[in-house]
Amino acid sequence: WSRTTAQLASHFAWRERPSTTPHTTSHTTSNTPSRPPHAMMALYSNREDWRDVVPVEQDDGPNPACPIAYTEQFKDRMNYFRGILKTNEMSPRAFALTTDVIESNPANYSVWYFRRQLLQHLKMDLREEMAFTSETIESNPKNYQVWHHRRVLVELLKDPSEECAFTTSILAEDAKNYHAWQHRHWVITTFNLFGNLGEHGLPYAHKLIEEDCRNNSAWNYRYFLFKQSPVTKESVAAEVTYALGFLRLTPNNESCCNYLKGVITQNGFTYSDFPSILDILRPICQEQSPAPTALSLLLDYEASVQTPASIEAARSICERLIMCDAVRAKYWDFRRSQLPHASQMTAI
Repeated sequence: WSRTTAQLASHFAWRERPSTTPHTTSHTTSNTPSRPPHAMMALYSNREDWRDVVPVEQDDGPNPACPIAYTEQFKDRMNYFRGILKTNEMSPRAFALTTDVIESNPANYSVWYFRRQLLQHLKMDLREEMAFTSETIESNPKNYQVWHHRRVLVELLKDPSEECAFTTSILAEDAKNYHAWQHRHWVITTFNLFGNLGEHGLPYAHKLIEEDCRNNSAWNYRYFLFKQSPVTKESVAAEVTYALGFLRLTPNNESCCNYLKGVITQNGFTYSDFPSILDILRPICQEQSPAPTALSLLLDYEASVQTPASIEAARSICERLIMCDAVRAKYWDFRRSQLPHASQMTAI
């Protein structure tokens, strides 16, 4: 109970990663302090400074159907965590215990919640905690609990300055990591960073799309940023041209096709407002084995024009889609049935 915050800081020190360079080897000497002896003890039940805590074992009932084979260390840490949770112990040693429990199971929401209570009660260094979450996320990049913990820290610090760079580093490992994207969107929206993104804005979205033009997350990010500026026909036309460039290269790319559809239809425009679409789609769709994605976009275009010629063209496209996209043949047959007939077109 009497350990000071300074002593507690040493508990973090062993976890800090030494800085690395591309040429770092296993023989490189590190200035990182070694983990203190108390932290290397296998079990809390063997530690004199925890004798006053009554561990609480997990209650699985008298006859558990399929008990989980926890390790002794995991059970020991959780038993003592439940013990301090029961007494609501707000102490440095309790905080240190949460670090060990998180090491055993980073997805335990209760531990993260209690840790946040300890952080504020003990007035811990939130910057130090941010470093801890960075390391935890690097090891567990798709963990809901640690990402939420980081969000709360950013709110408490009122400082989002590191978040775009941090999420960029995580996305470098997996450019479709939902948690990283969600955090990035949240930070930008909450702190209104739209005008200060620099390289983390549209240039970053373009970079990811160039690396993988089927990355839905990158297209979604581009649209997220696009919607923050006044939407005009000229700005939509620019995005249409941008998406068509990738559709020309990858005609069966649903990501850029859906982006193109959304940027037009969700902003009050129609396909016929941008006839340049036909200049790209028609040559692609005239190929002997056309891509169903490009064909479906051409279908949407022709069906939206609502002239006898365009409706007839749309009907023909549906028939081609029934043949080349057998999995969704019934859907394309349904689309064909929804097209107006010649008698109806007379009244249009």
